[in-house]
Amino acid sequence: MTQDEINKRNHTVEKIGGTSMSRVHELRDSLLIRATDPYNRIFVVSAFGGITNLLLEHKKSGEQGVYALFAEDNDDHGWLDALKRTGRAMEDAHRAVLDHPADISDATDFVRDRIEGARSCLFDLQRLCTYGHFRLSEHMGRVRELLSGLGEAHSAYVTALMLKRAGVAARFVDLSGWRDEGDVTLDERIALGLEGVDVSAEMPIVTGYAQCREGLMSEYDRGYSEVTFARLAALTQAKEAIIHKEFHLSSADPNLVGGAVRKIGHTNYDVADQLSNLGMEAIHPSAAKMLRQADVPLRVTNAFEPEDPGTLIDDKPADKPGVEIVTGLDVFALEVFEQDMVGVKGYDATILDALKRHKVWIVSKTSNANTITHYLRGNLKSVRRVEADLKEAYANACVGVRSLSIVSAVGRDLRKQSVLGRGLLALDQAGLDVIAAHATPRNVDVQFLMNRDEAKAAIAALHKAFMEEEADLQDAA
Repeated sequence: MTQDEINKRNHTVEKIGGTSMSRVHELRDSLLIRATDPYNRIFVVSAFGGITNLLLEHKKSGEQGVYALFAEDNDDHGWLDALKRTGRAMEDAHRAVLDHPADISDATDFVRDRIEGARSCLFDLQRLCTYGHFRLSEHMGRVRELLSGLGEAHSAYVTALMLKRAGVAARFVDLSGWRDEGDVTLDERIALGLEGVDVSAEMPIVTGYAQCREGLMSEYDRGYSEVTFARLAALTQAKEAIIHKEFHLSSADPNLVGGAVRKIGHTNYDVADQLSNLGMEAIHPSAAKMLRQADVPLRVTNAFEPEDPGTLIDDKPADKPGVEIVTGLDVFALEVFEQDMVGVKGYDATILDALKRHKVWIVSKTSNANTITHYLRGNLKSVRRVEADLKEAYANACVGVRSLSIVSAVGRDLRKQSVLGRGLLALDQAGLDVIAAHATPRNVDVQFLMNRDEAKAAIAALHKAFMEEEADLQDAA
């Protein structure tokens, strides 16, 4: 399929996340096979839920997977046993979504081929690295890429099998580079995968992982599938890019505000960026940037409510100013106080170097004449390493770390809304102690720094002030 042919098509590029993929059989007749026309859609799929955790490491708990055990290089049986467990888990996953025995057998053969291929590759790499000229550490990035691709290739292959059995002309598009000797860019990989595909008459099911010269894992780590999805949508100039999740993009966590929560419906990429910064990703920020630059709107839907249009994210201004979402994030406050800092340059550069070296994410920052405070996302071990580096660099400074939470009110346009003042009043009336508050001239978000044990109550209080009470006033009018 040439670029000109792609550009003429009125198609969407759609992504299904891992948790939803584990229920893909429930989505077959509602989301995937539309009654009107199942085609003119390209689906990018994540691995079935939990599989990438088994292949790499658990995203939340850090429990070691195949990659982490292989990286230790201490015991062949550790990573090998983990790889076998992953293979069994992959087989369990496709048995849960496939009905026909022939499809199950086909999918099982696919898993065995990929797992055996990965096993042989890792053994060969271990043998190669017994020679002094080769170091295992130099190849671990490639190993991580290889293992990542197994999960997405499996889920895409299984989804294509399921759809073919239902009468859809589905095509498995493997971007994982399996047994491919080529060295191509991401754009070239996508173009090769779509070569000969007619999206008006068939449905491509594309792997969320794409092997390419840039190395998606080294750049984006676990966010690679959204980057593949966004680049594919941008490159093919899709009408829309759509992410199907298990929930709507809502005004707050329904577990905290209950039935008062409401679907956002429409917002912009500025808001999406703020949510990503606060750990509530509608989409990976790099993926959002690709879509934004290509002028491709993003839609976030609930996969299990296919008739609901979900929330549209584009660059259009708000119809009226106001808070659209209240969310929070646990952070570490890294504070550097130094009396000699006044009028002296270089302190912040040293802090930033330490944060970059230990790969700690900066959520927000404040400073005054003699104090710089960074509010950080990351594990405590890494933050403590930054703290130790700064104590060594500034022997006379007072360097400390506190566990806190940022609660933020976010919206496309907060001008003339007195969000800072109204937020402080609402939190005070709820009996909550605000440690600090921060607003910027961009008028997209206002942040309130809270003790962690009061963060959930703060979200509920702000949501009530900006969403529920405001809605009541509008209804009364």
